[in-house]
Amino acid sequence: MFKNKTVFITGGARGIGKAIGLKLAAQGANIVITGKSTEPHPKLEGTIFTSAQEMRDAGGDGLGIGMDVRDENQVKSALEKAAAHFGGIDIVINNASAINLSDVQHLDMKRFDLMHQVNVRGTYMTSKFAIPFLKESDNPHILNLSPPLNFEPKWFGPHLGYSIAKYGMSLCVLGLAEELKPLGIGVNALWPKTVIATAAVRNLLGGEEVVKRSRKPQIVADAAFEILSKPSKETSGKYFIDEEVLKAAGVSDFSKYYEVPGNELLPDFFIC
Repeated sequence: MFKNKTVFITGGARGIGKAIGLKLAAQGANIVITGKSTEPHPKLEGTIFTSAQEMRDAGGDGLGIGMDVRDENQVKSALEKAAAHFGGIDIVINNASAINLSDVQHLDMKRFDLMHQVNVRGTYMTSKFAIPFLKESDNPHILNLSPPLNFEPKWFGPHLGYSIAKYGMSLCVLGLAEELKPLGIGVNALWPKTVIATAAVRNLLGGEEVVKRSRKPQIVADAAFEILSKPSKETSGKYFIDEEVLKAAGVSDFSKYYEVPGNELLPDFFIC
């Protein structure tokens, strides 16, 4: 199903984006890894180029393209390079995201702007400029790593800036699914039920103690695989939760996804 299909991932050097890429590469897909991680970082694992090599090692093909998702010319150029290299684009994964959990009184505007430029504008822009390529695919999908639209005040009071930015990605799903329906492009969101062990969690959101109560990125990748396997014309405008997707696919044992087997898991933001 995914053999020779081309998947364009924003922010795929590590974490969830990389895990999704590896899952699809194992099925023979061409994976385009984009991001700013072109050089090794002392605190962050891997680069877009090492990630692209891992895609090739997994059984697919891989291409690393340096890209700042905030820069219009870079986004256009990356999509054009990807399409020229592999002969088209079938799937876009809007994974790149910035996070800061400060409240309004403590969040400086520079960080507010960064979250909105990466999360909302980056998702909007990547999707926009990918449409001409996706139109040519026989099963085109856009998948945003963003939450269901839960408007409980408790998800806004503590970190309003971040919540608006992530929900902006989710609103892109709502609007694009409707706009692109006539073109047969499926647009959906996927969000984890629990905290996922990523670099952001390790470095910004609680460190190793939180990681120990997290699941591995592979659970999100497996859920993405199920969503992207569906006909795009029949699957659009939905807000999926990883565990629910996998349960519907017949999975009942989730122990392999635990960072530490048996530990009590922490729910992710926007879920309960």
